[in-house]
Order: sequence, then structure tokens, then C-alpha cells
Amino acid sequence: MNERIRELYEQARLHAKSIDADIDPKGWMDEYHRKFAELIVQECVLISRTSTDGFSAGNRMQEHFGVQS
Repeated sequence: MNERIRELYEQARLHAKSIDADIDPKGWMDEYHRKFAELIVQECVLISRTSTDGFSAGNRMQEHFGVQS
């Protein structure tokens, strides 16, 4: 996992703190997953909009997140 994914994970985790995981663990996980997915999509949109160096947007996203297919 690269540093940017760790940062997005942490942002989603902090966002989900508004829900008490001890009282509502499913609600906490649902909110964490929703926010984490939203942050990843936002990052992908940004990458695709700024992809001008000859790489496809998909290649840029793989490189950005450190993911191999």
C-alpha cells in the first residue's frame, strides 16, 4: 500500500469517528467504507482530468496508488 492510500484510509477513519464504533460497529464500518470509496473516486477523477503526459488515465491511477494489475 502506498502513502497516498494510507492518507485516504486515515481521512476516512477520522471521518467515521462521528459514529461510536462500540455502539454501532456496522454503522461505523458502513460510513468508513463509504467515505474511503468516495475519496478514492475523487482522487481518480483528479488523475484522469490531469492526465496529459502520454499515459492513459488507468496507467496513471495504477502508478499513483502503487497498484499492479
